[in-house]
Amino acid sequence: MNGVNKTLYIPLYGKAQVSQKGIILADQKAEEIWKKEQFPLKGKAKSKWLAYNMAMRARVFDDWTKRQLKEAPNALVLHIGCGMDSRVLRVGTAAGAWYDIDFSEVIEERRKYYSENDQYHMLCGDASKPAWVESLPEAEELIVILEGVSMYLTNDEVRELFLVLQRKYKHIHLLMDVYTTFGAKASKYKNPINTVGVTQLYGMEGPETLMINPEIQFAGEGTMTPQYLVDELKGFEKAFFTWMFTGSVTKKIYRLFEYFITQA
Repeated sequence: MNGVNKTLYIPLYGKAQVSQKGIILADQKAEEIWKKEQFPLKGKAKSKWLAYNMAMRARVFDDWTKRQLKEAPNALVLHIGCGMDSRVLRVGTAAGAWYDIDFSEVIEERRKYYSENDQYHMLCGDASKPAWVESLPEAEELIVILEGVSMYLTNDEVRELFLVLQRKYKHIHLLMDVYTTFGAKASKYKNPINTVGVTQLYGMEGPETLMINPEIQFAGEGTMTPQYLVDELKGFEKAFFTWMFTGSVTKKIYRLFEYFITQA
């Protein structure tokens, strides 16, 4: 795998470690895959603090997806840049269809652990070249999960992805984590993904960066470290994690944006 694809093992490791502790995120599939794969991570990539952060981020995306599916149970779900994540098992497919999308070599690896059925599908696709969107089925409502993806795309590539989705679907609910411009620059020096060979990352100034037409609406900003999840940590771990991963300094680096997009 290339460097970007190898980054999938960092959140996989984090989710497996936290799941074993019985806090924040229950992810038996991550435990199963990590036990077999044991990809050789180094340094910060194996930090327990990063593991807590990855698990909380995953849980926030899970909870958001569940809320969206409760409102629109027939929605089509796209998990773009799925890696080895088991969100489809943690959340469920409701009444609509679910597509996990990633590079071909990632999907090939994924097929060792996941099986398709009438509702669940795996699709080879590059977020920076979204022609594959045309092969997707029609749907009134689309739920898009972009977790840990935007920082590998230029702003123009994210805009193009938005536009391609907008041309095909009437109502789109989308959640994405982003680096700020400052965060992308800082990550060249102190980021766990450097250990797998990734040094080029991208950030954006704010949510308006992607609002290139009136139908792309900013629905709000969330947090990847909500207090109800931080509270699952105790004592020193809770205090240190709060200092390290929450507050105004973190917001200058890393943010969570939600959009609602309708057809032009």
